[in-house]
Amino acid sequence: MEITLDQLLESRDNRSAMQKDLMSKNPEQTLVCFTVVMPGQVKRNRLSAVIAEAGMEALRERFGGDIFQCIERDLETGFEAYLLLSVPKIEAKQTLCEIEDRHPLGRLFDMDVIDATGVPISRSDAQRPARKCLMCDNEARVCMRNNTHTQSELHECIHQMVEQYVRRV
Repeated sequence: MEITLDQLLESRDNRSAMQKDLMSKNPEQTLVCFTVVMPGQVKRNRLSAVIAEAGMEALRERFGGDIFQCIERDLETGFEAYLLLSVPKIEAKQTLCEIEDRHPLGRLFDMDVIDATGVPISRSDAQRPARKCLMCDNEARVCMRNNTHTQSELHECIHQMVEQYVRRV
């Protein structure tokens, strides 16, 4: 199912409100927000489900007993998960960067630590390099800004990454 720009923007507002609510109720915990990288108007499909499941499995393996609370939402606007952890924020961000950099589907995970003001902690705050593009060695933000790759190319790349992952599991 395709979503509209208004639905996408509303989902971002809802996600931000959810993050603020969780942080206000749990100020001593570290909040992690996980979403799936899925360019285009279709955010929920078989590929995104495989990516979400793989990402949640990686989070549970890495943080296990440090997970205080976990909320998963499988919405038409995309998968979202919120984890409250008993791990310092920078340590959590470093672990999330490792997952994103090393997991076979990690480039399709968007895993953020949200600070007390509602802003994601950056990779540079965790002494990590910027994320690479799905398709080339450029920084992802450069390719996004320049529309270096078409949506069709990106979707084919995501399809191949997920199919290779499924064959291995």
